Amino acid sequence: MAQPAYEEIVEDFEFLEDWEERYRHVIEQGRAMEPLADALKVPATKVDGCASQVWLHPRVEAGVFSFDGDSDALIVRGLIAVLRMLYNGLPVEEVPKVDAGGELARLGLHEHLSAQRSNGVRAMIERIRQVANEHV
Repeated sequence: MAQPAYEEIVEDFEFLEDWEERYRHVIEQGRAMEPLADALKVPATKVDGCASQVWLHPRVEAGVFSFDGDSDALIVRGLIAVLRMLYNGLPVEEVPKVDAGGELARLGLHEHLSAQRSNGVRAMIERIRQVANEHV
């Protein structure tokens, strides 16, 4: 079972008629996120393998995983917001167990992202899992 925030976006997607509406919804989620501070946009937080610039700033506090992120591309910023809904607030030991591919398939994202964007999402998921594994 995914996080409640993620279940909400799954429900939202069920009501949206077509992919264009869903695409706009993902972008709106990204716009609603606080921007990552410029001081955190450094090589250590940059995610390689993404077509656009992507930064993830993960944290583990009291055994709970969360991260903030940013991108110079609107859709990628929205994808970061979706991943935050999926992972933020989980016990750090649960993060590597999340079937991110399966969860994202519930949104139909894999069918509508370019190969480069899909590779970028995989790179972000791998970074998230890597950080979580370092804290387990």
